[in-house]
Amino acid sequence: MNDLLAELSLQHGVPGAQVAVWRDGRLLTAVTGEEEAGSGRAVTVATAFPLGSLTKPFTATLAALLVADGDVDLDEPLSEQLGELRGGPKFTLRQVLSHTAGLAANTAELPPGTTRAGWLARHASELAVYEPGTVFSYSNPGYVIAGHLVEEITGLDWAEAVHAMLLHPLGHDATAPVAPGHLVRPDVRPRPIQEQSVPPLEDPAAGLRGSARDLAVFGAAHLGLGPGAALLDTATARSMREDVTDGLAEGPYGLAGGWGAGWARFGTWFGHDGTGDGAWSHLRVSPSTRTVVALTANGSTGARLWESLLGRLAETGLEVGDHARDTSDTEPAPATPECAGYYANGGWSCRVEADGGGLLLSVAGAAPVRLVVSKDLHFRTPSDGGSRAAIPYRGRFLRDPVTGDVDRVQIIGRLCARRK
Repeated sequence: MNDLLAELSLQHGVPGAQVAVWRDGRLLTAVTGEEEAGSGRAVTVATAFPLGSLTKPFTATLAALLVADGDVDLDEPLSEQLGELRGGPKFTLRQVLSHTAGLAANTAELPPGTTRAGWLARHASELAVYEPGTVFSYSNPGYVIAGHLVEEITGLDWAEAVHAMLLHPLGHDATAPVAPGHLVRPDVRPRPIQEQSVPPLEDPAAGLRGSARDLAVFGAAHLGLGPGAALLDTATARSMREDVTDGLAEGPYGLAGGWGAGWARFGTWFGHDGTGDGAWSHLRVSPSTRTVVALTANGSTGARLWESLLGRLAETGLEVGDHARDTSDTEPAPATPECAGYYANGGWSCRVEADGGGLLLSVAGAAPVRLVVSKDLHFRTPSDGGSRAAIPYRGRFLRDPVTGDVDRVQIIGRLCARRK
């Protein structure tokens, strides 16, 4: 496995990576490369990587432990537990953890030192974008709320709670060195990104660091295996991965086949992906085969590495669940200028512009990328064929059911309404 990981990391320009596989009751690990490009510090099994949104299942598990203890109910309005939410929309903890509470995609930038309690008190009235329980729309603020709930119930700061209740029992090494992310571009040395841009306020959504081994042990705990076997009872663990998006007007297109209270669903597998600044992490868990696969990578092309790894594992007979990806480079469908416009979800936005018979997409002010749009208005960003191309966006434009006009776009799980 070390040789395979080294080969794929070189192919995709990733400076360092780890893989951990829990299978047949054994935990196997592989590492390659450097913690920081050019530093000479080799990645070890213990090296921690920015986990990005793979933090969310940890926060969801904290909440699930509180549910199991009877401190909070998954399906009662959170306004009954958090005073800051009284008078607002009636969404539940299950809806928050499954991104079906109708909350805004991102938090607004706030002064350093803003607490989660202070943020929620100030912005609770601005968070509702859709009616709770009607659509899937990926939301970081939802996990800030979940982190605040943990703090209110336990009396601990979220970071203290996650370490005391989860990471320490799972054997996480809090003193492990941390590998910075890297910006990877063709024919240029990877550039280290020393600081992640996640503000402390959003730590419950994206602030953890850990190794592939940490992720595999965490995934195994949800199967009742390994050091965390006694952490969760079977019913609680199962309730977290039950898909709640079936039947919604819009599901988690482009991210997964379904979503539960903290876990994405990929067929019979569950898991989550994480994107940091120049870092990627992936975790997949199979209840039927009691198998766990985890990858951490400190390069912006880590998702390409993940795709390649899954392909090679499939050749050995290990088919790991993942969301479907269309990598063909067909020509855009005609008559797509109607999709051009500005779309927003709270403070998160994207712009689509008509260009030469096609469309260009700019997400959150980033440089525009060309879209390949199908006749059903599903789209992706094409690969340039190079070994170090960024992972393509996948999304879709949606029409108003009454007028037939394109009025929304769903991208990276965020459901955005057309503003102009």
